[in-house]
Amino acid sequence: MKKAYYAGGCFWGVEYLFEKKKGVIDVVSGYMGGHKKNPSYEEVCSNTTGHREVVEVTYDPAEVSYEELTKYFFEIHDPTQKNGQGPDIGEQYKSAIFYNNETEKLIAQKLIDLLKAKGYGVVTDLLPASEFYRAEEYHQDYYKKHNKKPYCHFYKKRF
Repeated sequence: MKKAYYAGGCFWGVEYLFEKKKGVIDVVSGYMGGHKKNPSYEEVCSNTTGHREVVEVTYDPAEVSYEELTKYFFEIHDPTQKNGQGPDIGEQYKSAIFYNNETEKLIAQKLIDLLKAKGYGVVTDLLPASEFYRAEEYHQDYYKKHNKKPYCHFYKKRF
């Protein structure tokens, strides 16, 4: 099993859609990229910790490749929105891929370049993965627990 890290707005919607992807074993909502250890949701939302809302995707590389997951990521959020996602505005909602190694970084950059060649103004940041902090339990499987659907995440074919 391998892990991939994506930030695409509110983690509830990103988690919900990644859980439906073939080859994905588990998706956990959390925080990455900041400077404070074990930040709370309130601290992340205050924009003082530098974290983004991130999903940790555990997947089986025999069933789905990192490239396929990353393409899917670009198709379930708007990678052209500069400071958030839909109505969710702020640093913690900015689009990013947190890569684990140089291979992942190159794959993500290749996909960004493909999207830009198609006319998309992609603003997704490529950042090295850092410590992942699991979000509070009430954020895990939020839409499933509340029998709701994402309000600003949906699938849109881009590749």
